[in-house]
Amino acid sequence: MDTVTHHGRETAYRVSDRGAAGPTLLFVHGSGGTHAVWKSQFRLSDEFPVAVLDLSGHGESDDIDAEPGYETCSAYVDDVVAVAEEVDASVLIGNSLGGAVILTALLEREVDVDGLILAGTGAKLAVLDDLLMWLSNDFPRAVSFLHDSDRLFHDPEHEYAMLSQEAMQDVGRAVTERDFRTCHEFDVRDELDAVDVPTLALVGEHDRLTPQSYHEYFCEEMPDCELGIVEDAAHLSMLEQPEAFNTAIQDFVNRRLE
Repeated sequence: MDTVTHHGRETAYRVSDRGAAGPTLLFVHGSGGTHAVWKSQFRLSDEFPVAVLDLSGHGESDDIDAEPGYETCSAYVDDVVAVAEEVDASVLIGNSLGGAVILTALLEREVDVDGLILAGTGAKLAVLDDLLMWLSNDFPRAVSFLHDSDRLFHDPEHEYAMLSQEAMQDVGRAVTERDFRTCHEFDVRDELDAVDVPTLALVGEHDRLTPQSYHEYFCEEMPDCELGIVEDAAHLSMLEQPEAFNTAIQDFVNRRLE
């Protein structure tokens, strides 16, 4: 992976560019994840340059010393802005926590992008009290809970479900808890009318972590937002139904952003 240095740390990222003329897409993962969650989205690089990153403390990126909540979210925004500038990204795609990060980037840093794709996320991302407790005191139970039916995956026996559990274990309890507590404090419901770029709110049909109603709310409150649903998938629809997920992105970008 390549790295960009900013704020005294290095953020790792990877680019797949097969000479495509379309806008550059930058993908931002969610809580306890890494850039690997977007492995199937590299297929889009026949049409668009694709960039993915590891947020601070995830994968190959340096960690931060930050309190959960706004301080952590702001540091993650720094990561995204640094990589976006490095790869000249014009479309930001965020899943879950990643959605919170790209919304914050647009609202507070006025990043120069042409569009957003909010995939399995929300304007407010409250986390169950039990899950927060397990993240602190019983991490294996938290990981198991997240990988039950219709949470991260519609089908908990999906081929990538075990790999997802292993990836979360690799990121570790402390960083994963910090991520979820940062989500828990996130709330931009009163600011959505300031999101002034075309946006796709894309949700897995069976997602119980960030359900369809969260994405319908985006479409009600944002000036230019449309809803997309990935059938037979839950929160990690990019892994569970990659062809449908990628088709939704291609259609939106080709219609609205080129």
